[in-house]
Amino acid sequence: MRIAVLRGGRSSEHDVSLRSGEAVARGLEEAGHEVAAVTISRAGEWTCEGDSVELVPGGGLLGSDAVFPALHGPFGEDGSVQGLLEWLDLPYVGSDVLSSAVCMDKLTLKRLFAQASIPQVDFVAVGEPGWRERCEEMGAPLWVKPSRLGSSVGISKVATAGSELDEAVELARRHDPRVIAEAPASGREVECSLLGDELIEASMPGEIVAKGDWYDYEHKYQEGGMELVVPPPISEEQVREVRELAMTAFKLGGCSGLARCDFFVEPDGAVLVNEINTMPGFTETSVYAKLWAASGLDYPTLCDRLVTLAIERHRRARSYEF
Repeated sequence: MRIAVLRGGRSSEHDVSLRSGEAVARGLEEAGHEVAAVTISRAGEWTCEGDSVELVPGGGLLGSDAVFPALHGPFGEDGSVQGLLEWLDLPYVGSDVLSSAVCMDKLTLKRLFAQASIPQVDFVAVGEPGWRERCEEMGAPLWVKPSRLGSSVGISKVATAGSELDEAVELARRHDPRVIAEAPASGREVECSLLGDELIEASMPGEIVAKGDWYDYEHKYQEGGMELVVPPPISEEQVREVRELAMTAFKLGGCSGLARCDFFVEPDGAVLVNEINTMPGFTETSVYAKLWAASGLDYPTLCDRLVTLAIERHRRARSYEF
């Protein structure tokens, strides 16, 4: 098939997306597909091999059979591009508009988890009544984050609830007016990859061991910045709980195709959901792909499976009348 791979985008995760898109294109070619590589500039211009890409409803996209939007963050992972692809009537890899938007917004997702009694790290929305008092109650260090961004961009580790907290909020608000403060978690950072649609598979989880104080942008993307330990040094029962909670979070968020669910496994044995990413970093050395490789699924086959899932979902959606 001919697959259009979208890469770049308008968010601060533009460079990460370029690497993901390049890897996806290679993986799809190794799986036997033809690839049309589409680059979206920081200004929002779409080009393929230097030529502008025309977006016409019902007219497809460069003659592609499906689209792999290897885009991270706002204007790519938040439902906006997914809505455009729906408008173009194209099969696309990953979650739909609603799921992408819900899972991108940490505050909305965590409130959804709370309603479903999913164990998670305590949190508060910055600016809501009594939020400073809640920050003091949650203890230190606090984690202050933009609600709708990934790759650890704009995140601060805060030791006190005074001026340091204000500075962290100001930094987060440079990226997003919605800011979340999360309670400290001292457990192991464990991640699990998910694949599927109506039937969901969970990979063997892995532990993230950062080579610094915490798993920030630099340690995520520089070579040697972190170590992935698979299987993680937790009990078999905790491994089962991680996988089961990951699939529960995937279903609750309405996800499709792929996602990576992140956890803390606390010293007392508790397994806490942190967040779910509907389009995680997607190079061959990214955690999502490495966990599937450790579970017996190679990168080209993984890319191929995701395209097949996208086409099957699109075919089912066409059976409904709107």
